[in-house]
Amino acid sequence: MGKQDWRKLDESDVRVRPGKGTRPRTKRRPEHSDAETAMVIGVDRGRWTCAMESGAVVTAMRARELGRTPVVVGDQVGIVGDTTGERDTLARIVRVEERTSVLRRTADDTDPFERVVVANASQLIMVVALADPPPRTGFIDRCLVAAYAGGLEPVLCLTKSDLASPDSLLALYTELDVPVVVTRSDEEPAELRTRLTGTVSCLIGHSGVGKSTLVNKLVPDANRAVGVVSGVGKGRHTSTQAVALWLPEGGWVVDTPGIRSFGLAHITPDDIVKAFPDFAEAAEECPPGCGHLGSPEDPGCMLDELVPDAPGRLTSLRRLLASRAGMDDYTDGS
Repeated sequence: MGKQDWRKLDESDVRVRPGKGTRPRTKRRPEHSDAETAMVIGVDRGRWTCAMESGAVVTAMRARELGRTPVVVGDQVGIVGDTTGERDTLARIVRVEERTSVLRRTADDTDPFERVVVANASQLIMVVALADPPPRTGFIDRCLVAAYAGGLEPVLCLTKSDLASPDSLLALYTELDVPVVVTRSDEEPAELRTRLTGTVSCLIGHSGVGKSTLVNKLVPDANRAVGVVSGVGKGRHTSTQAVALWLPEGGWVVDTPGIRSFGLAHITPDDIVKAFPDFAEAAEECPPGCGHLGSPEDPGCMLDELVPDAPGRLTSLRRLLASRAGMDDYTDGS
């Protein structure tokens, strides 16, 4: 065959290589209408333990279409695949439902990366020892800020009341109307058990305050390690992962690792004030960027106009705002 003259070629002489496939590309995700609902109760190295509505407990992986969508303890999720919970089976999480509340924290007040501790909890139980180790009001204030901003009801649980009186500590939080439960090591936590029944509640506290001891009493088969407080009053970590435990009376309690810091870099002053309806309306009239701390930090703060009506409550609110701002030595100027 002789050499063709390229000047005499047309479109019919061009060979078109067939494509590798005929299925069109699409970003449409499968609906998974057959997905079953479950609650995430544990997370460990890319695997999620989930409690099905049927009562089965399954191990699941995150479906590829979810990408890096965060899935945390307390999340309500849609699951497909083997949901029998039998050994060596693996299901897939294909959907994460909208959250009703979120407890977030950062490593410190300058860390831009926020960590979701637990989702969909209705209560944040702040476990604080009255002695050994002594209570830290700064930690309580920061937990209150995180609870108000995340949509959880804060509850103050004071342990070791057989070692010290709770009166002086309670006086600091009277104006905030925070529910309080007082426990002691030699008695069953009956009042706390009643408050937890039928809810999803998150327990948080420093190591050594008796949190794991409470969990062992609330859930006898939890087999959680009990911390040993060191001689200098600093507890050692006894839990390494957040885990949701089913209460015999109904409901869930989420036991979180003992923490050493509670950063609030992700929370704004307005997030806190919104949790106080009696102050929220006045705060809307404040200058842009107001931290609501009042003079001299925030001249022109409209909350100053409310001081005669609720001096104690405003002082308590501003203590929380100061805690968010990292001001440990805040005073109300009086």
